[in-house]
Amino acid sequence: LGRLGRAGSLMSGSPAPYTMKGQLGLYRAALFGSCPKCGARTLFEAPAMVADQCGECGLKLGELEPTGRAVPLLLTVWVIAILICAAMFLELEVRPPMWVHVVVWAPLTIGLELFALRVYKTRGVYIAYEKRRTAYVQSEPR
Repeated sequence: LGRLGRAGSLMSGSPAPYTMKGQLGLYRAALFGSCPKCGARTLFEAPAMVADQCGECGLKLGELEPTGRAVPLLLTVWVIAILICAAMFLELEVRPPMWVHVVVWAPLTIGLELFALRVYKTRGVYIAYEKRRTAYVQSEPR
C-alpha cells in the first residue's frame, strides 16, 4: 500500500499494470506493449522483441528485459505440447481433412507462441521496473 493507504506508487508515473485498480492487466499490457512507466504502446519494436527505449518517456527498456534462453525455450515446448495434444484430440474425434489442420494449427501456433513470449517478456520488464522503482523510493532520504 502506498501513501494514505491507497495501492500504488509513491513516485509520479504509472505503476505496473497489475498493481493498481484501473490499470491494464498483464495480458493487456503484453498484447498492446504498454510501457511500465508511461503506458504508451512502445514496449515492443517487433512482435516479441523488447524495444531499447520508450519513445514517449525515454525509459531504457532494454536494460529491464529478462535475460536467459531457458524460460522462453521451455515456454515454447509447453505451448507446442499443448497444441499437439489439441490437434491429436481433434484428429481422433472429428477426423478433418489435412488442409483444416494446416489452416487451424499453423496460425494458432504462431499466434499463441508470440503471445506467450510477449507475456513472459512484459512480466519480466514490469517486475524489473518495479524492483528498480522500489529501490529508488527506499533509498530516498526521508
